[in-house]
Amino acid sequence: MGVLSAFFASTAFSVITWQDAVMLAVSVLLLYLGIVRKYEPLLLVPIGFGALLANIPLAGMTADGGLLHYFYFGIETGIFPPLIFLGVGAMTDFGPLLAKPNTFLLGAAAQFGIFGTLLGARALGFSFAESASIAIIGGADGPTAIYLTSQLAEHLLGPIAVAAYSYMALVPVIQPPIIRALTSEKERVVVMSDVKQVSQRVKIVFPVVTTIVIALSIPAATPLVGMLMLGNLLREAGVVERLSKTAQNELVNIVTILLGVSVGSKMSAAEFLVIDTLFIIGLGLIAFSIGTASGVLLGKLMYVISGGKVNPMIGAAGVSAVPMAARVVQKVGQEANPRNFLLMNAMGPNVAGVIGSAVAAGVLLSLAG
Repeated sequence: MGVLSAFFASTAFSVITWQDAVMLAVSVLLLYLGIVRKYEPLLLVPIGFGALLANIPLAGMTADGGLLHYFYFGIETGIFPPLIFLGVGAMTDFGPLLAKPNTFLLGAAAQFGIFGTLLGARALGFSFAESASIAIIGGADGPTAIYLTSQLAEHLLGPIAVAAYSYMALVPVIQPPIIRALTSEKERVVVMSDVKQVSQRVKIVFPVVTTIVIALSIPAATPLVGMLMLGNLLREAGVVERLSKTAQNELVNIVTILLGVSVGSKMSAAEFLVIDTLFIIGLGLIAFSIGTASGVLLGKLMYVISGGKVNPMIGAAGVSAVPMAARVVQKVGQEANPRNFLLMNAMGPNVAGVIGSAVAAGVLLSLAG
């Protein structure tokens, strides 16, 4: 019996608390959402399992010298999110945006949710750094949210990352009611002109010029925007196909695993089971909703100015959830008019939203500094 007692005392069962049990349940919920419900599985599965490992008592996974402590180095130093952007850039075709540059404004408008929520978070008593980290959820860009939060409010990383990826996964649920509420049937049935092809030369020049302009204007945005544009240049240059494929596949897959598990490691009971988590989740939803609404409202203005040639629904794709937001616009558009194919038109503001969220993060970093 003495041996059995000693063995039991060495197990985590002897010291587990209700808070640990709750966080283990949360981690299992994230795994369920990722595996069964297929909500952002590439991120929610490693995040959920990382949270599970982090909340096993006595395992020492997040302590100095623990495995997850070393994994987290990539977030702490700001390496993982830019590498994700490198892969995103290599997978992104900016052609629809370049064919219709005016849709860039829709990607910019969708960032109003970030700055509106910033004020709301400040009113609730969060510091500027915390408010900026919460508000960036509205950009619907997980890597950007992780990057900014790791720089400004590391203690909020767990709930902010979970909220950001949860709302990205729930784009098909959240956006359609907002789109329908802000547009008329007449507007939703508008059929837009086809997106024309742009030359390869333009596609090559775009990432170089964009990097120069944004880096000189907002230096703090350079890590994210620079890696995004480098990835895109690898894709479009036509002479480094091996590098492009590596960025799109092996590199981004490896970093995604490390990033997800590292984020999960910050979901300890002490940091997650606090009242602030509920505020973060609520404010994140507000930020995302405002961003969607802002894009649609600017789309309505463009509809009027263009004489009814712009379908205002494409403004909802201005958030950075690529390509899910564009697919939502396509689906709602087809429900209104089966002959309506808005996907490529919606991809313009959608990829503009990726750039816009990175720029917004750079602006917030500059203001916080």
